[in-house]
Amino acid sequence: MPRISAPSNAAQRAETQRRILNAFGELLFTHGLPGLTMTDVARHAGIGRTAVYNYYADIEELLISYALVETERFLVELKESLNRLDNPVDRLALYVRAQVEDLSRRHLPPGPAMGAVLSPASFAKLADHVGGLSDLLQDILREGMEQGYFPVAEVRQQAQLIHGTLSSSAARGSEEADDLEDRISRTVRFIQLGAGARFDDGGRPVRLAGPAPQG
Repeated sequence: MPRISAPSNAAQRAETQRRILNAFGELLFTHGLPGLTMTDVARHAGIGRTAVYNYYADIEELLISYALVETERFLVELKESLNRLDNPVDRLALYVRAQVEDLSRRHLPPGPAMGAVLSPASFAKLADHVGGLSDLLQDILREGMEQGYFPVAEVRQQAQLIHGTLSSSAARGSEEADDLEDRISRTVRFIQLGAGARFDDGGRPVRLAGPAPQG
């Protein structure tokens, strides 16, 4: 019997892990997190339950791994899209839209709300990735304040309020069979107005009273 080379063995492990994570993500979308078991994931992935435990000790560890992979992917794609926009009000709209769409697809809470799902120790493992999302939103808000599109406010607190709204929107979406696009549009405009943005008759963002003073 030929021996399996190290590269082939590594590739096989990577493929098995990918199948596990994909199965977990699909089950999150169709059934949600409550009641989800390792046996469910193994069955959906088409592998033995013992094989799943070779990679993850329990559902929480699997959730952490999935969230890390998905959050990293989300951040990379979101940053690329945001870089194509100049106006901070439009960038805020894109951030909110991307979050709602992603939450609807993954059935996971927004980054900061993961603390309500995971133990403190497990949530700490996500801190850098969660912080990346919060930092990105704070940069958008700070830019908007500096350019005069948002009234000056405490940026960190403003970001926390926005993520709280996203958490509420995600929760309502799991309970209501509403139209996703309509929910996204309502959430975007609610958050833009809540941040203090104003618009002209054509719906374009306008400065409130010139750029905010620096320093």
